[in-house]
Amino acid sequence: MKDIIMTMKHLFLSAALSCSALSTFSTPTFAHDKTAPQAMGHAPIGVMADHRHKKGEWMLSYRYMGMNMKGNRQGKNAIAPDVIATTIPNTFFGTPQQPPTLRVVPTDMKMDMHMVGAMYGLSNRITLMAMGSITSKSMNHITYMGGMGRNARGGFNTKTSAIGDTTLSAIIALDDGSKPKRQLNINLGISLPTGATDKTGQILTPMGGTPSPRLPYPMQLGSGTFDFKPALTYFDRKGKFGWGAQASARIPLHKNSDDYRYGQKGEVTTWLAYEPRHWMSVSARLKATTQGAIHGQDIKIIAPVQTANPNFQGGETITALLGINLVGQTGTLRGQRLALEFGRPIYRYLNGVQLETDTTITLGWQKAF
Repeated sequence: MKDIIMTMKHLFLSAALSCSALSTFSTPTFAHDKTAPQAMGHAPIGVMADHRHKKGEWMLSYRYMGMNMKGNRQGKNAIAPDVIATTIPNTFFGTPQQPPTLRVVPTDMKMDMHMVGAMYGLSNRITLMAMGSITSKSMNHITYMGGMGRNARGGFNTKTSAIGDTTLSAIIALDDGSKPKRQLNINLGISLPTGATDKTGQILTPMGGTPSPRLPYPMQLGSGTFDFKPALTYFDRKGKFGWGAQASARIPLHKNSDDYRYGQKGEVTTWLAYEPRHWMSVSARLKATTQGAIHGQDIKIIAPVQTANPNFQGGETITALLGINLVGQTGTLRGQRLALEFGRPIYRYLNGVQLETDTTITLGWQKAF
């Protein structure tokens, strides 16, 4: 928790310094300059593919997303590691060296994702977009001794880091373009399986061994499948207020080469923004997500840990998020956008036993030209 607080302090300090710099470069005339970029011209930074561009216009973007998970949940209730180790059945019991209950329990996880994207206005009605990522994951575990007791043998950490999956998409206008401040877009995208699904790492077994098997599903960096990613986005603004909503999905089109696919994912989000200054806006957002369990199984992922169970994946969450958008008005800062969004879950119902998400942070930069 201390790490999260320190990270937030640094991010908000950076935002505050940016506010100071932007206000220094702006002048009172920009409050009435219709050509000056507006902070509320984009959705909160955590909303992907929210807008389209004019013909021939480019936009480059960078986003950092951090997610912290700590503690476990069964359905909607918290559950302690000792209880998991002594009461939750091991789906692989009966396989050689597999105990009857889960004797390895994850305690916390951190994920850092760096996303780089480009958008290009093919026409005033169609914008093309590409986004790639580099992801790092780290998970801590407790290993209990073989048998049924609560005696811990020790702890260990697993880490993975490499490129993730890549998304290509087209954002297509459904409105007639007569109201520039309003957009209704459909997004048709495809996720390419550029992330690895065969990462390995050293573990500590209940019997004291330290092999390096293939790591469970949450530690892998890609899906291994081509996924269809449709979305429908609406946003509008009037005066100092803006609002919008987006419905999106991720639909795997087949099983991967390891004979499994992730469950279908659906998401609905809505937001309200307020622009106290031309160069700054603040936002509040709600996001509801549902995802199914994994279909199939990787036969190389067998371990007495919840993350190896295909049925203990996905669930339903509702997250509340607060954000800030800043946009430069003059000189080299003109059109450059710096944005931050911080989220915490307010409802969670997880499939089986899983680590629960505590916080998410998204920090982004965008520049159109």
